[in-house]
Amino acid sequence: MKLDNLISFFIPRDKKFFTLFAKSSENLVAISKKFNELLNTSAPDKRIELIKTISDLEHVGDTITHDIFTELSTNFITPFDREDIHYLASSLDDIVDYIHGSAKRMQLYKIEEYTLEMIQLAEVIEKSAIEVNAAVSGLKGMKDIVRVKEAVVRINSLENQADDIFDGAIASLFIHETDAIKIIKVKEILANMETATDKCEDVANVIETIIVKNS
Repeated sequence: MKLDNLISFFIPRDKKFFTLFAKSSENLVAISKKFNELLNTSAPDKRIELIKTISDLEHVGDTITHDIFTELSTNFITPFDREDIHYLASSLDDIVDYIHGSAKRMQLYKIEEYTLEMIQLAEVIEKSAIEVNAAVSGLKGMKDIVRVKEAVVRINSLENQADDIFDGAIASLFIHETDAIKIIKVKEILANMETATDKCEDVANVIETIIVKNS
């Protein structure tokens, strides 16, 4: 290995990692906004268009995650522990996947009427994504830890809200719905949406771990 290549191998790539994480969390906000828009749209053509956009953004997220893993495998020195970088990238990707999965199921199951609880969960998902983006952005340089911690607290609070909405939705579904097939469809979509908020909490947890390790 040439000397200049060897030196480059040991130079920290903080800017590269933080740039990629910023892209990942910003993409998460973008897909959550489109998903929330989907849940508040009744026009069939507009729904098809939004689901296509959501699918495109999911592919963007996959590419960013792949780029993070590539950087992780080719750089000796990283801004924080390698396992935390891997878990943070994976958790961000998981949120996007569950949002995309929820939208696709709505399309595949031909859900024409979105329930109030679906609409409420979509709003919670978007709010959670915005807080995740704030927390991830605050990791750069560890200069505004208070802001990061505040975002983490809000993520946890939103996840609790999502749990309450989900529990109420399932209880109401079994009480008022008599079509067994519809129950299965709606329950699966609600579960996917609620899991998206669980994955936001996973991001919050790994960020808390990173803060503790680097404080």
